[in-house]
Amino acid sequence: MNSFLPVAAALSAVAVASVSQLLLKSAANRTYPSLIRQYLNVRVVVGYGMMVLSTLLFILAYRLGLNVKSGPILEALGYPIILVFSYLFFREPLTKRKILGNLIIICGIVIFHL
Repeated sequence: MNSFLPVAAALSAVAVASVSQLLLKSAANRTYPSLIRQYLNVRVVVGYGMMVLSTLLFILAYRLGLNVKSGPILEALGYPIILVFSYLFFREPLTKRKILGNLIIICGIVIFHL
């Protein structure tokens, strides 16, 4: 089996989960007229649907032959992606602590794959 397909499925799952988190954050930043509208609006429903899709993509990646040890490591790439997207879309500040934490995550991923 080609080793590219499981990794591509896992990275797609990470990308979908990251976009999902952005949608959920944008929904949380809004005010709604009622409690039901707060939880049942397009952004929340699509966000959770994308989380389900992300889970299914990870299951597919494992079925295609993704190493069980590599899954959580690849999933950790979501943290730096969310950091960058939050800065770009929500103008959240990049603090030294956030940058240092994400650099540690990236170093761990690199060390794991050596």
